[in-house]
Amino acid sequence: MWQTFRTADNKARSQVLHIAQASFWGPYASLQQKKQTILYGYSLQVIPFPKDWDDFIHVTGYWFLEQSAGWEPPIDLIDFLQSGPPPVYIGFGSMVNSKPEETADLVLQALARTSQRGVLSSGWGGLKKEYLPDTVFMIGSMPHNWLFPRMAAVVHHGGVGTTAAGLWAGIPAIVTPYFGDQPFWGQRVYELGVGPRPIPRQRLTVDRLAEAINCVVSDAAMREKAIRLGECIRAENGIARAVEVIEREGGCK
Repeated sequence: MWQTFRTADNKARSQVLHIAQASFWGPYASLQQKKQTILYGYSLQVIPFPKDWDDFIHVTGYWFLEQSAGWEPPIDLIDFLQSGPPPVYIGFGSMVNSKPEETADLVLQALARTSQRGVLSSGWGGLKKEYLPDTVFMIGSMPHNWLFPRMAAVVHHGGVGTTAAGLWAGIPAIVTPYFGDQPFWGQRVYELGVGPRPIPRQRLTVDRLAEAINCVVSDAAMREKAIRLGECIRAENGIARAVEVIEREGGCK
């Protein structure tokens, strides 16, 4: 990600802050030279520890936060979930959609073709709840740790947070990456056997999405792998492990 934003960062340094530009390695160079403790908040079940990393680098597991106290799911969503089989969640996070109506139509067609119920995250342009079929429900912001375990599968953009939430929930994922690190996470989902090959957003069609949905809801081996991976990730406590490392390496108590 540093290389993606390095040019913009250096432009801000020189033109706004009037300070020296960062090197090719940026902030990572000083961390390496000083051997400062580095924590990575992801699971070793998802990416093994690289053999060339030093002992001051620690992979702790994901840093999942607990659900906010007092939060309650909407009653109409509860009613929808209880009215039929688990639906497929579809949402692209904060990714800007230049043609939201067209994308919404694509998604609705794919769900209809596969005879699957769906939960759509908000961000679909002028699409309103009253225009949706009874088999599709639209939601706003929703805790993934509550929602995803109730889904048959998730379709998302491949952001690291959404990817982690899907893996934690133990359900298959269809990743439609836009840019940055998203293709990497989509490929990891595929390599772990818990989702089909990622579909780049610009190549997403009704046919491709329908084929992927049919795959994730019918492939028993894939679903079993997702369940087992979810169990392993939920057994980790990344926050506790991170605190342990900080207290030990930083001399904190």
